Amino acid sequence: MPGIPAVSRRLLLGGTLATGAAAAGLGPGAATAAGAAPAEAVTAATPGRRPGQKSMINVPFEPYRTVRVGVIGLGNRGSGMTTGWSVVPGCVVTAVCDIRADRAARTADGLVAAGKPRPAEYGGSAEAYAKMLQRDDIDLVYIATPWEFHFEQGKAALLAGKHAVVELPVATELHELWDLVDTSERTRRNLMLSENCSYGRNELAMLKMAHEGLFGDVTNGHGGYLHDLRELLFSDTYYTDAWRRRWHTRSTASFYAMHGLAPVAAAMDINRGDRMTTLKATATAPKGLADYRERFIPKSHPSWRETYINGDLVSCAIETANGRTIRAEHDVSSPRPYSRINSLAGSRGIFEDYAGTSTTGGRIYVEPDHGGHSWRDFDTYLKEFDHWLWKKIGDDAASNGGHGGMDYVLQWRTVQLMRTGLVPDIDVYDSASWCAPVPLSVMSLEKKGRPVPVPDFTRGSWVNLRTGLDSRSTDMPPVS
Repeated sequence: MPGIPAVSRRLLLGGTLATGAAAAGLGPGAATAAGAAPAEAVTAATPGRRPGQKSMINVPFEPYRTVRVGVIGLGNRGSGMTTGWSVVPGCVVTAVCDIRADRAARTADGLVAAGKPRPAEYGGSAEAYAKMLQRDDIDLVYIATPWEFHFEQGKAALLAGKHAVVELPVATELHELWDLVDTSERTRRNLMLSENCSYGRNELAMLKMAHEGLFGDVTNGHGGYLHDLRELLFSDTYYTDAWRRRWHTRSTASFYAMHGLAPVAAAMDINRGDRMTTLKATATAPKGLADYRERFIPKSHPSWRETYINGDLVSCAIETANGRTIRAEHDVSSPRPYSRINSLAGSRGIFEDYAGTSTTGGRIYVEPDHGGHSWRDFDTYLKEFDHWLWKKIGDDAASNGGHGGMDYVLQWRTVQLMRTGLVPDIDVYDSASWCAPVPLSVMSLEKKGRPVPVPDFTRGSWVNLRTGLDSRSTDMPPVS
């Protein structure tokens, strides 16, 4: 882009890293956030590694000629993603599993009808997945069950010697997140959060612009998952056994902030030169689900025996070691248009998604290109900073992937990383950090919004710059 002086990522981060970490009193191996109260410091304590246990940072996949995928969970999400895995070059679905055996059979039938090999079928019990994991023709396990099963099944996949891609969140408790980190380090298997929004076209362009210095010194970001799910939450068929609605009766928490948080965290190089240090949460009153039920749900419906306690809007204010701030929001029970907010700002400009009038949905204001306090369309910037993944497979994503193609980009890239033996874009440390707001928001809300420390899942290695979603262009190996 003419007229915009380039600022290298290393130069940009090098300056802020040195001053920010020193000012915060943090360094490699720092176990607690500065200023944390003693009880909270215990929460943030970094457990030691067992003898022989080593970091998984920059540990690549071993190269695979063909990636063989086993799928656990074949509801709406899992069945759709199974089709996606089956069409990625060099990937084959070898086994499928669901507690409802008819879903496994239906998914297998669908793959055969599409000209794919018939996968082995598992189902009929809550333990069926464990039997599937005993197979030796599975390299990668994809998990799309209700949230309460993710930790157990993700850990089991690692212990069975498989790599794992787990839908959001990978776990809901801090000790579970640490357990997944430790299990990955002990088994030398990669676990990756299935964060498809991190592969969104605008999100990856925003990341690229940030790393090329377009926003100057990045100071703050804002993301969220703001999706009116009320009709689906009360559907008798969409979420099996209404599992997602029932979470709103169990806890007051930011259940699903990762879609908004993760792209902002990636643009700020969280775990790659910066890290999240404290989180404080607020929650509005739980009004939306009860109001919807009152107006649209018959009195005979089982939901009338439920009491909803989770706030409609749960906001997390996060501070980082380098002095940046992130605001992450979650709201699925209020009437509103869909938004992930997806905003990033710095000393030279700002990007806001879901706000513009152009086809991209984004708007931008950066110096010295712009002036007069007027937003500009994002279109020309997206064209210039489009990520190589979208340039290479954007057309395929449009025809094969859900959620605007993001699902296919995530799946294609995961298979490519495994077939070429590269380091995952999203590792177990990113996965744990991005999911930590689930339990941390509970803790903060219990303390009336006081900040709580965010654990350093990297055990001090966050200070080191390394690539992630800002990868360099590489090819998919040919299919023989």
